[in-house]
Amino acid sequence: MKKLLLLLISSILLLGAQPKFLMPEEAFKPSAKLNDKMQIEATLEIAKDIYLYEDSIKLNIKEGSGIGIKEVIYPKSVDHHGDMSYTTSPTFVISLSKESGVAGVKAVEFEISYQGCSEQGLCYEPYTEAFTFDIDSAKLPDVSSKEESGADEKGQEKIEVNIEVKKDLSESDSIADTIKEGSIAIVLLSFLGFGLLLSLTPCTFPMIPIISGIIISQGEGITTKRAFMLSLVYVLAMAVAYTIAGVLAGLFGSNLQAALQAPWAIYTFSAIFVALAFSMFGFYELKLPDSFVAKISSNHHTNRGGYIGVAVMGFLSALIVGPCVAAPLAGALVYIGQTGDALLGGAALFAMSIGMGAPLILVGVSAGKFMPKPGTWMTMISAIFGVMMLGVAIWMLERVLDEYLIMLLYSILGIGFAVYFGAFEKDAHTFRKSTAIIIFIYSVALFIGVLGGSNSMTKPLEFLKPSISISSDAALSSHLKFEKITSIKELDKILEANRGKKIMLDFSAEWCAVCKELDKKTFSDEAVKAKMKEFVLIQADITQNNQEQKELSKKYGVFGPPVLIFFDTELNVIESKTIVGFIGPQDFLEHLSTI
Repeated sequence: MKKLLLLLISSILLLGAQPKFLMPEEAFKPSAKLNDKMQIEATLEIAKDIYLYEDSIKLNIKEGSGIGIKEVIYPKSVDHHGDMSYTTSPTFVISLSKESGVAGVKAVEFEISYQGCSEQGLCYEPYTEAFTFDIDSAKLPDVSSKEESGADEKGQEKIEVNIEVKKDLSESDSIADTIKEGSIAIVLLSFLGFGLLLSLTPCTFPMIPIISGIIISQGEGITTKRAFMLSLVYVLAMAVAYTIAGVLAGLFGSNLQAALQAPWAIYTFSAIFVALAFSMFGFYELKLPDSFVAKISSNHHTNRGGYIGVAVMGFLSALIVGPCVAAPLAGALVYIGQTGDALLGGAALFAMSIGMGAPLILVGVSAGKFMPKPGTWMTMISAIFGVMMLGVAIWMLERVLDEYLIMLLYSILGIGFAVYFGAFEKDAHTFRKSTAIIIFIYSVALFIGVLGGSNSMTKPLEFLKPSISISSDAALSSHLKFEKITSIKELDKILEANRGKKIMLDFSAEWCAVCKELDKKTFSDEAVKAKMKEFVLIQADITQNNQEQKELSKKYGVFGPPVLIFFDTELNVIESKTIVGFIGPQDFLEHLSTI
């Protein structure tokens, strides 16, 4: 029996110790594009621990077009296990020439053949990838006589250079390259800086009332030290959540944050905030171990329980309240996905998360340090943060409820708070009463706007304006329409139907706060709208995060919205023009002008 058990354990260990080999499409990612000089730039992107044999690489133009290869610029190879090989992704620059008498635009089929191995002991079979380009032969030189020096058997000159030709990269890819090439200290400091910049975006705004409410809920006896420790625990838990979610997304291509945007998760977490708010209004006191809600809120009785509850709140807040993707985050995910190095990629994400959370620590400490003395003000401060908690709950519900319902909830919240704050009290302080009356008027306007069919939080009474008859052309030009798709099949159909045109693909989701900001601030700008009319506009809706939408995101390397991808007239992705995260109207207009 002992021998059988030992054999079973040994077998499990041996199976677990087997190296995980990459599939060919993961190990090698060939690509090719035509540059401004009518040269073909072919790149063989290889994964970590993969190398290519130099003599296995063949570059060829199929006969029949009258166009051939004149010369090829090869990157420098290295001696690897006795063979000349490429251990990093090589790029080849192919210059073309034409036969005499050839004129006009010619369809040219370019082939690249290659063969490589894994450092773990697996050699892949040879592969050939073909690309088709429309070549303007007028821009090519005629075939000259073969030069004996430096020409191969096909008459094409081979030039080897030490400097590797790099393709244009998107911002996120550039950041991924920075992680690969930079020192650990520089990478971590850079991502800490990225995090501080991201803390100024809507990604972290909803967390301000959460951390403030946590500190306020501790009561008037809280010290500055305890406020700091609670805030630090919250931020560390938030950082751990971002790091875990990011590493999983990079390794497996699945977005944990997107998975938690399901309606049940939104409703559940929104209900938790409502429960926290009502406890601050004094309806009841949350205590351990009554329920899960109590575990993530006050926990007055034990320091340990309080820290655990705050850590749970920080972890969940990062995953559910702030699913935000920006270029630094996408860059780290691209790096993890390409190299499998979860350690450095995860460390970069953790540093970025700490940067994002640093201002929250200041907010938490301030809430504890400037805690008012017990009395009317203490009750009022608790009520204010209770209202902020309800505001966060409604903000989360924007992802799953219709706009008019959200507007109705905000109006009810505003009216209730204005009355509580003293809008109609005779003895209320002038400033307090004035503020309450303004909130009341605006909230009533929202309520009237809901009844009138408005869905604008900034212009709720716009429906009262007299209608002005406008031409159908003007009506159409007042907004831009995106064709919505949810699968690769739908996208491919639209792409093929619009071959020859400039195309923009917008990855978006209803639960993405930054996507809504992009719609309202950037896409609605008049100058931007005029420029966007030059493009076919497609929107990939990944709200449901189902299998088809996951495959669509994976195909284009999207870890979360918003991401804007541009295609040239031959339906090739213009990688250097990809935008991750929010971009302002002016910057976006300049970006569009370069495509």
